[in-house]
Amino acid sequence: MASGSDERYLTTAEVARRLGVKTATVYAYASRGMLRSTRLPGRRGSFFEQDEIDEFVANGRDGRQPSGAVERIRTELTMLDDDLLFYRGLNVGELALTVSFEAVAGLLWTGELDRTRAFHRYPKLVDTVRTALAALPPETGMIDAMKVAVAVLGAVDPLRFDLSTPAVVRVGQKLISVLVDALPRGGMGTAGDGEAGRTEIGPAGSDRDDAGGGAGRTGDDQDDGVLIAERLAGKLGGRPIDIALLNIALVLLADHDLAASTVAARVAASARAHPYAVVSAGLGAVDGRYHGVQSTLAYRFLAEAMDNPLRAIAERQRAGGIPGFGHRIYQQHDPRADVLLGLLRGHPDAAAVMPTVDTVIIAADSFPNVDLALAALMHAYDLRPDAGETIFALARTAGWLAHAIEEYREPGLRFRPLGVYTGDRPER
Repeated sequence: MASGSDERYLTTAEVARRLGVKTATVYAYASRGMLRSTRLPGRRGSFFEQDEIDEFVANGRDGRQPSGAVERIRTELTMLDDDLLFYRGLNVGELALTVSFEAVAGLLWTGELDRTRAFHRYPKLVDTVRTALAALPPETGMIDAMKVAVAVLGAVDPLRFDLSTPAVVRVGQKLISVLVDALPRGGMGTAGDGEAGRTEIGPAGSDRDDAGGGAGRTGDDQDDGVLIAERLAGKLGGRPIDIALLNIALVLLADHDLAASTVAARVAASARAHPYAVVSAGLGAVDGRYHGVQSTLAYRFLAEAMDNPLRAIAERQRAGGIPGFGHRIYQQHDPRADVLLGLLRGHPDAAAVMPTVDTVIIAADSFPNVDLALAALMHAYDLRPDAGETIFALARTAGWLAHAIEEYREPGLRFRPLGVYTGDRPER
């Protein structure tokens, strides 16, 4: 946002998150003259100059010691404000209902919303990745398979250290395309790629052939217009999934500001790691129990709740918390869950699971987050228990690379906070 100048402003809620305090504390700082608030034409509420907030933190005037450049990441990609989510100023809930995941990935990477964007196929690279995946044991999870695939694709790309924006965009399209096509089928058996549950998404003409060039491609151009969601549908197990719902989930999960995996990706990009290594860093963080795996925990919780909702809730509360509820950022509702659960409630394929979902929402005394929505989607179509992690990681790959593009424009190695040493002191 700007008002008559190039100065950038933060909302009160954004300042509160930046400082790690409540909004009431921000107002208290302003009333004491520690911060200056302003009004912007046509906007409601108080706003604060971003440069002043940066200086406020850097000088430790909020009572905290400065902790390095990690505290001062500026991004034009995603805004979280008042329990709403925006990509480059566009409401994500509205985007999810109208455009393809490919279009949103392009929006994050380039700032342009091209509704006709298609991701080409790369059959030779798919064969290379499948050869590597064939050496893995059969019990290998989807995220582990993706880690191997990303490493292989990086190793065979001689131009991987081209960090220009056009090069990163090409890598992003290629990487996501090959990951989807190379993943093993998840129990779909006889269905061909892109044939399960075909549903039109977005405006007419968005699902079209688009023959283009690219290293590692063959003459398989007639398939280039098939959407990523359509190509992924058969890789998640269970029965044919509604392609529109899957596309919506991918759009909703494409980015989420500075989540743990995104910070990991930006740190790697700051060291000038190539895009494949950036995605590998993101995948490493996603594999943690507090990040991407949460949808799997919510899936298991819903499975128990379908037998006895109240007992399942009581057991999880006793164990420390109910997976799929609440959020560190959102205060009253998760807009991503609102969209996906709202669509599932009216969908005949989800008729068996949604009564349980609504029962646990009422009993949990909290709001559902996107992990519960993914779990409901997984149960609606009998998907693999780790299908939610796969959807999350593939979608977030677009966001990680968008943040890498931003980070490549910053000074290298800028993430160097100072540690507070608490170990033994040497004798003097």
